[in-house]
Amino acid sequence: MTAREIVRLMNEEEQAVNRAVQAAEAQIAQAAEHAAEAYQSGGRVIYVGAGTSGRIATMDAAEMVPTFGLAPTRFVAVVAGGEAANQQAVEDAEDDEHAAIQAMNELALTRQDIVIALAASGRTAFVVAAARHARQKGVWTCGIANNKNVPLLSVVELGILLDTGPEVLTGSTRLKAATAQKRVLNAISTTAMVLSGKVIENLMVDVKATNQKLRERCVRILCDLTTVNEGEAERILSAHNWNIRQALSVLRSTEAAS
Repeated sequence: MTAREIVRLMNEEEQAVNRAVQAAEAQIAQAAEHAAEAYQSGGRVIYVGAGTSGRIATMDAAEMVPTFGLAPTRFVAVVAGGEAANQQAVEDAEDDEHAAIQAMNELALTRQDIVIALAASGRTAFVVAAARHARQKGVWTCGIANNKNVPLLSVVELGILLDTGPEVLTGSTRLKAATAQKRVLNAISTTAMVLSGKVIENLMVDVKATNQKLRERCVRILCDLTTVNEGEAERILSAHNWNIRQALSVLRSTEAAS
């Protein structure tokens, strides 16, 4: 095959991701509602994964901090092999059930937390053991897998099947399976934050302005939500530590007074 033919084939195969995610919409929404409840009650959303699934989980959890202004302890990713596995594959770590149970115990789980476990195969020992242990402790659990009739989907309270089918490269689940998993975590975490009031209209009003690009975004958001111009928005935000909610409150108080 030529390079163009390979790219076209991969693009055609990715259509299976849309079908798989659409078929699981009801279950994804249910998981998002549980995630919102966990956040609102002071609990944590804990992702568990190995290999590619673990790295996807880590990415989604990390993005919650700047996007929605959350503390890094509210969305947590537990990865087989630890933090080193996010930089380089640690293949044998996914078989370590004891390490999974130890990782769950170190988190000191409470019933306000939820655990969302991901494994394309649905059989990864680390992930299955972590989900099973969390459920035994009374924690609500969700499993996301890309194969039918697998252990992960049977040990959790809510199983989400993403039936993306065989990969272009047989067994390379960093392709369609991983794309589907990323989309589902995006949907769960974003929906949970919308349900929790972290968004006004479609705007991220709790975004952390940690660089110039994000400060410019804060200015645009404040302009979209009020009648101030960019110069006024920048001045008010700068005076309130680039906190959009505080700036909105000040502007609305001023409007009410006048």
